[in-house]
Amino acid sequence: MRNASIRVKITLWFSVALIIVVGLTYAIVLFAENTVIYKTIKDNLIETVEEKIDEIEYYPYIDDDDEDDCETYIRYGNGYIEIDDSFLKQENKNYTVLYKSDGTLVYGSSPVAMELSDFKFENREVRKLKSGETYWYVYDRKIEEPGLEGLWIRGVTSLEAGAAQFSYVTRMSLIALPILLIIAILGGYHIAKRSLSPFNQIVETAGNIAQGRDLKKRINLGEGDSELHKIAQSFDKMFARLEESFEAEKQFTRDLSHELRTPLAVIGAQCELSLGEDLTLEEHRDALKVIQRQNSKMTNLVEELLTFTRVERKTESYKMDKLDLSRLVSAVCEDMKLVAEKGILLTEDIEPGIYVMGNRDLLTGLLINLINNAYKYGKEDGRIKVSLRKEENRAILEVEDDGIGMAEEDKSKIFNRFYQIDSSRSSEGTGLGLAIAKEIANFHSGELTVESELGKGSTFTLKIEAIR
Repeated sequence: MRNASIRVKITLWFSVALIIVVGLTYAIVLFAENTVIYKTIKDNLIETVEEKIDEIEYYPYIDDDDEDDCETYIRYGNGYIEIDDSFLKQENKNYTVLYKSDGTLVYGSSPVAMELSDFKFENREVRKLKSGETYWYVYDRKIEEPGLEGLWIRGVTSLEAGAAQFSYVTRMSLIALPILLIIAILGGYHIAKRSLSPFNQIVETAGNIAQGRDLKKRINLGEGDSELHKIAQSFDKMFARLEESFEAEKQFTRDLSHELRTPLAVIGAQCELSLGEDLTLEEHRDALKVIQRQNSKMTNLVEELLTFTRVERKTESYKMDKLDLSRLVSAVCEDMKLVAEKGILLTEDIEPGIYVMGNRDLLTGLLINLINNAYKYGKEDGRIKVSLRKEENRAILEVEDDGIGMAEEDKSKIFNRFYQIDSSRSSEGTGLGLAIAKEIANFHSGELTVESELGKGSTFTLKIEAIR
């Protein structure tokens, strides 16, 4: 059972439920059979007797012209009884007999006429009589029309006759219900198979991805609101994220290899130079200084990669506190003014008393990265403006410069790892600063965006929830 397919399990449970329903139906039918049979016999017998009354009429006298071959005339009292020949016709095996009140048979016959000879008349009552192994039902009706006083109609039918009608329905049910049950089970299996067929596509697609053969493959069930469509759409989204993640990892590996190749090559060349030739002490010192610079560059790169990974994957618990963002920004700006590269003037416009929930070290690092980036791509004797304000329930931090700016196609890539607009400046940084800043913004449930125009400068904007 555990190894059976889903459609087999569904069909099995569906079949068990149907079998239980059919079984209960049979049980109810058999349980109610006696009650239904009795009611059916009683209703048919009463209806037949009441109809026969209408077939009896009284005439004081009859003419030869009044006689009809389809009717029977019997002398009664001072006149005649006219009885239709259909009086003797059995309906649903119901027998009708016409008696006088003293029990004298007037017209008709029944299989138990002798047994009923001492059976007293009771008007409008259905009674039960056993004759041999057979049960009979008897219904007496007193005729009260003028001229017919003292006459009774007695209707008689057997239990077997009434049960035969009901048994026919029961037999048909015994035949039809199993056939319908089989059809329903086969139909249920077909519907389950067709409904669950997308699972095969899901399994196949997941298998291909697990084996690394085709990360671009999708289930593609199309539009739909069913549960399976929603599952397939969720899997497609998951596969897309997996593909994006794998591509990002590949790109990261290529970028990291590229970033490490240059300093390692420089260190190797300086080592070979120092070991392969007779150099002066000053030349040895210069070679060691080059190795030291490249080592520092790789150390910074590794540290920034660790920071990026910790923030991105939340592998380290960063304490979140209520921070006075206004004071934090002011302090960072005062420190960054000491950089004073290229004669660039750093100014600030800070609204006091803005508080946020955040990590002091991470938010400090974010602002330092943004200001460093502004210095790096700023122009000689340019300016950098840092502003902080509150709009509704959000703190808005902006770092604006009048540097080289960037083209429209660069704006969508600027927060990618190792991406640098000006490759000639690659030696001035690791290319991870803005990527780290973006992840820090995401970590604080904030948003970091950029607006830029080539040749006119850039404005980086951080939006983060403010608290009181």
